[in-house]
Amino acid sequence: MATTQECRAALDSLSEQLAAAPAEVRSAAALDRSVSCHLKDLDVTFAGRLRSGGIEVTDTLAGPHPGPGRSDTHRQKAAIRLTMTSDDLVALVAGELNFAHAWATRRLTLDASFRDLLTLRKLL
Repeated sequence: MATTQECRAALDSLSEQLAAAPAEVRSAAALDRSVSCHLKDLDVTFAGRLRSGGIEVTDTLAGPHPGPGRSDTHRQKAAIRLTMTSDDLVALVAGELNFAHAWATRRLTLDASFRDLLTLRKLL
């Protein structure tokens, strides 16, 4: 199991990879959307924004994605929500796990609007 620090470093690395990506990929990452990534095995959620061609992590929260039905209603539900294990996050960013395969086999879930999914498919 990867640590919270290793996962945060993986998200920072992903942001750097997006910034260095070809223009078509960067345009998909240029969305301005709230994003969260819940790591089931650590029960930690990274929250932030996808904008300007990268991911800006602004908070590390205990528990699952913020949103309706939670006692902490002051936190907003992210527009784009990923759920996976810590090891899968590290493997995805390192290029050792294919996103489409992980999604198809339910190793990760992606919740977003249909419009965002169409734009994000360039990243996937």
